[in-house]
Amino acid sequence: MKQDFYLQLVSSEHPISQIPSKKDLIPAFPGIFDILLECRAAYALRRLIKDLDAFDKIVPVSGFRTRQEQQDIWDQSLKDNGLAYTRQYVAVPGCSEHEMGLAIDLALKQEQIDFICPDFPQDGICGKFRSLAPNYGFILRYPKGKEAITKIAWEPWHFRYVGIPHAKWIAEHQLTLEEYLCGQSIQNLSKVSTF
Repeated sequence: MKQDFYLQLVSSEHPISQIPSKKDLIPAFPGIFDILLECRAAYALRRLIKDLDAFDKIVPVSGFRTRQEQQDIWDQSLKDNGLAYTRQYVAVPGCSEHEMGLAIDLALKQEQIDFICPDFPQDGICGKFRSLAPNYGFILRYPKGKEAITKIAWEPWHFRYVGIPHAKWIAEHQLTLEEYLCGQSIQNLSKVSTF
């Protein structure tokens, strides 16, 4: 993958310009073969979960989606929840980070898990994951209080791989990906950074 792939801004105003090939996708968690991520993101996520000893506590809910899968989720949410709810929590097909294989929705392991809004608490093992995620290249993509910038509701379960040191910088300065990419910091970091 080209380095700029990992910093690609995808939103309702910025449709996907690059998607991974099937050979670039692997299971996000060992033994769970139907939830895929781009390989670099998957390896980073596996290291983080392993270091937290959390494979039996945190589960993947959704990773890579094809355009058709995103369309099906959008259509089903419209039917079940209406347009206002769907716009808050489901990206328009062609404008979803899941279609890039760089986004993962996670949940605290429990019997019932909501696919659209999984439970990923602020404390406990989920809080530990959240605090360590930037060290492995992940950011909380839709933070609370930044809805006017991201145009998506707060999603404490949705993490996006951007690589290191970008994730650390974004987290340290409490930025969204939009704010980071619009700032000058990216110009300085990208000259010397490696993922």
